[in-house]
Amino acid sequence: MKVRSAPPRHARTVAYGRVRGVYLPRLADAAAASMATYGIPLLVLGTTNSSSLTGIAFVLAWAPRLCTFSLAGVAVDRFGPARVFRLAATARALVAGLAAPALAMTDDETASSLVMLLAACAGCLTQFSYIAAESVGAVASRDAGGAAHRVQSVLLGIDQAAALAGPAAGGLLLQWGGSSGMLAVISGLSMLSAAIAPRTCHAPPQAPEATGGVARGWRTGWSTLRALPRLAWLVAGLALSNLALGLLEAATPVIVVKQLGQSSASVGLVWSCAAAASLLAVTTCRVTIDRWGLTRVGRCAAVVTIVACFLIAHAGSYPAYLILTAVFMAGDSVLAVVLRTLRSHLIPAEVFGSTLSVTVLILLLPYPLAGILMALVNPADIHTVITVCAVLQCLGLACAFTRSTRPRPRHGKHRR
Repeated sequence: MKVRSAPPRHARTVAYGRVRGVYLPRLADAAAASMATYGIPLLVLGTTNSSSLTGIAFVLAWAPRLCTFSLAGVAVDRFGPARVFRLAATARALVAGLAAPALAMTDDETASSLVMLLAACAGCLTQFSYIAAESVGAVASRDAGGAAHRVQSVLLGIDQAAALAGPAAGGLLLQWGGSSGMLAVISGLSMLSAAIAPRTCHAPPQAPEATGGVARGWRTGWSTLRALPRLAWLVAGLALSNLALGLLEAATPVIVVKQLGQSSASVGLVWSCAAAASLLAVTTCRVTIDRWGLTRVGRCAAVVTIVACFLIAHAGSYPAYLILTAVFMAGDSVLAVVLRTLRSHLIPAEVFGSTLSVTVLILLLPYPLAGILMALVNPADIHTVITVCAVLQCLGLACAFTRSTRPRPRHGKHRR
């Protein structure tokens, strides 16, 4: 009798096929995360009417996420992405569901504290589900071989489609249904993503690098990244680019509502238009990468992003701000496809969760820094700070793309 060995833990999560095992759970989870990411800052601004507290809330939403990335990577490597994804999504559904009646029964001062606590809790849980979903997506990319960038384009397109609906839905729900309506939808989407996620039967033997604790997982991820200089340079450059993006995300409610005199729904429209432009760019880049290659497309996207960021600092009207933000996000989305394709080719499968956690941690460190800048800077000086961030972004991306970003085959046991 022929005995078959159990397939790897990560591979079994995609046995359902890409649509059932990867794309549908990713869509529901991304929709919930998008609504929470863009809706909670609006909720803080509407509750406190303070740009400083909005910046502080942005810090509270991102800082706890940074502390959980290494733990999330170790959990994914040890228990499998499907189990981690389901537990994180279920916990987020419970947190959002309990927060809705709590906010309705408290005064404004207590509600502000609860909203900031909600931002921190939702952020932590979202990162667990994100690391798990990215691990499954990386397996699908490796299985696709030379078409890996197409798989990553679909995954990023799902994220952008969720970002297209999330901000607009969050703004409308806050305006017409209050905080309870928005939180109820976030809870429902989170529960849906947990329900449709594929299930695993048991966890097979793990790689030695993945059996340690959080500290060992961090060391493993960091040493793996250092051994991949092309990926490390790109991550460093995109981290500086994310400082500009984080500042735009933190400052947009203040710029649109306070300086340009628009409503909270107009803030959601900015991000929805940006998501639509990003979705179009991601769809187009599948063909352009096939024709021109990963490096050339990445460099063009970097130029577009840098120019748009410089111009945003001088936008004096709402239509100009909306259009430039959409262009900025379109270029940034193409850069994300380049990064995801490169790391799916280069990072060994058995330590993917730990290494992904390190790379994502580096990429997200600028976000709480952007929130701190937003809290400290006078609203009248926001455009100057955006210009400084654009200069740093230019330097970072220039350094990143002096290195080749074409994924070359890896030799050894890790190459699939």
